[in-house]
Amino acid sequence: MTRKFLSLFLLLAFLLASCNANADEARIATAVALTVAARDAQPPSPGETPEPVPAESTLPTPEPTASPTPTQPAVGGPTAGCLKANLLGETIPDDTILKPGEIFTKTWTVKNSGTCTWDQTYKLVFWGGDLMGGAYVYNFPTVAIPDQVVEIPIVLYAPEQPGTYKGYWRIQSPNGIDFGVGEYDQSMWVQIVVSDAKRPGYGVTNVTYRLERDPQYGCPANVTYTVYATITVSGPVTIAYHWVKSDETAEQFKELKFDKAGSQTVKVSWQLNRGVVLKTRWVQLIIDSPEPMEFGRQEFYHDCHSP
Repeated sequence: MTRKFLSLFLLLAFLLASCNANADEARIATAVALTVAARDAQPPSPGETPEPVPAESTLPTPEPTASPTPTQPAVGGPTAGCLKANLLGETIPDDTILKPGEIFTKTWTVKNSGTCTWDQTYKLVFWGGDLMGGAYVYNFPTVAIPDQVVEIPIVLYAPEQPGTYKGYWRIQSPNGIDFGVGEYDQSMWVQIVVSDAKRPGYGVTNVTYRLERDPQYGCPANVTYTVYATITVSGPVTIAYHWVKSDETAEQFKELKFDKAGSQTVKVSWQLNRGVVLKTRWVQLIIDSPEPMEFGRQEFYHDCHSP
């Protein structure tokens, strides 16, 4: 390296001299070249380490790695299309009379009429109205596969102040879809009447009638009319009742026991032949206890007669 450098400067000095350049400039250039050459030719001083010349790196420069873009977790679970229910029955009929502060259990009997299985991640949630001392959310009591019937009970408290109270409830899937019952997706509800008035306890709140004719059409020798009476009570009670007919005959007294608020149906039959007088007749159910009550009557017209 030093010899090449010295040769280069000597050649430069020679060219300057041969071109009739100023003699002083030629001598200066020659002296500089000799000085540099002599300095580079000297060995390094003891203990002095020549500065290394870094070699050019041949490793490729790594490309920056892009940070992953955060994504929202996918929402899974049932869809609204598979969540359907039908209400088949319930305890504590509307307007059941309760005492202030009385504890009661409201139970809905519901059929899973959809295509999704209800498991214990489903909930019964309060939807509005009067909470009546209940929780806002109840865990589902059991598993119900499609077409299975399940009972959903909740424990509530009658408010302390007299009046009519009503609270609405719905079922909720684990991914937050709420749904009700029936074709119009109605919320289920509980409606009670709180009264501190003295009363004989639970009793009959309503009686409804239904009539059947056998045969449905025609006039054989005898036609049988059957009257059904559906009796609804406000709580556990034993009632006494009897039937009365428009011909002034009466059936014997009978008892009917209720273990809880709800309804039961009783019936009476009346057989008439073709020769009886054509007129309107009626049948009536009389409640004898726990207190005497009447709820209308069932009328019918026997239109068969002898030719």
